[in-house]
Amino acid sequence: MVLLKMMFTQQRRVRLAQGLWLLSWLAVMCGAFIFCLGVYLKTELLRRAEVMDNTEIHVVPNILMIVGLASIGTNWVASRVCQDSLDASRFPRWKVLLLGWFATAALLCYMLIAVVVLSYALQGHLEESLKVGLRNGIRFYKDTDVPGRCFQKETIDRLQMEFRCCGNNNFKDWFEVQWVSNRYLDYTSKDVKDRIRSNVDSRYLLDGVPFSCCNPSSPRPCMQYHLIDNNAHFNYEYQTEELNLYSRGCRQALTDYYMELMNSTGPGVLSVILIQMSVLLSLRFLQTAVEGAMALEDPEGDSEGYLLEKGLKETFEEAKAKVLNILKFMQTDPNAAEEDPGASDEKTPAS
Repeated sequence: MVLLKMMFTQQRRVRLAQGLWLLSWLAVMCGAFIFCLGVYLKTELLRRAEVMDNTEIHVVPNILMIVGLASIGTNWVASRVCQDSLDASRFPRWKVLLLGWFATAALLCYMLIAVVVLSYALQGHLEESLKVGLRNGIRFYKDTDVPGRCFQKETIDRLQMEFRCCGNNNFKDWFEVQWVSNRYLDYTSKDVKDRIRSNVDSRYLLDGVPFSCCNPSSPRPCMQYHLIDNNAHFNYEYQTEELNLYSRGCRQALTDYYMELMNSTGPGVLSVILIQMSVLLSLRFLQTAVEGAMALEDPEGDSEGYLLEKGLKETFEEAKAKVLNILKFMQTDPNAAEEDPGASDEKTPAS
């Protein structure tokens, strides 16, 4: 049973080849778009690498870049096939290569679908990575003199100001760590001594936050210290002073940013999938129509074009049989190595 059979005249084959040539170059540009999209997403993830605990989420931009480059190459090949499809002397050279082309094009569509699925599936991994990364970033905020951590303070401050957030979950995360470096503490001060002695880990803890948590939209000057002491400030109620500090945690802010970025790529990726599928199906029709005309030894005559020469089940069984035959051919006979090397030696007749 032939699947989706259509009759093609010479004029229809020419129009199909011309339309497919334009569609192939559109797919080439889509491949370039996918590659640039992957590079942009990769760059954005690398910019925040210091506040991420792992790089699992990088699989999404990596696949986008690989698929983008592969799409450019495969669709350029498709455009060349279109040019040679009406030349009986040049088209036969593509017959063997087209088998690999169809497999590659189908794989690209599958990988693009996987990107869309992974964009949603990896949200939990992204949140966990940011949770651990931000927790470490806050913990190392004060280590401006430690090699490898000296830029952590600048990173966190820029992050909080850019994304208008504070802490990991909220501003109270800063109460649990010593974020003021020891070099800036006056150990002769009674307040400093009392705070250090009151902590089992001898840390200088404050109910305060860095300046980068301050919201510039606040109608009053920013208050960084004694944030949960209503008596320390005039006309102050910390539970209602939402404008004083950023209320959203940086983990939620970054998660929303990256998920919005990846989800916004979904419609574009789906459009590319549709274009790639159109190129794949159209090229299959063109291939079978041209080969049918060449088999009739009438390049200008009518021919049939189809997607599959047999039904899906028969085609699958045939492909499976071919793969098994190839694997069987590649296997070596284990008994061959155990044969007696002298068994095949010719006996020399006695003189």
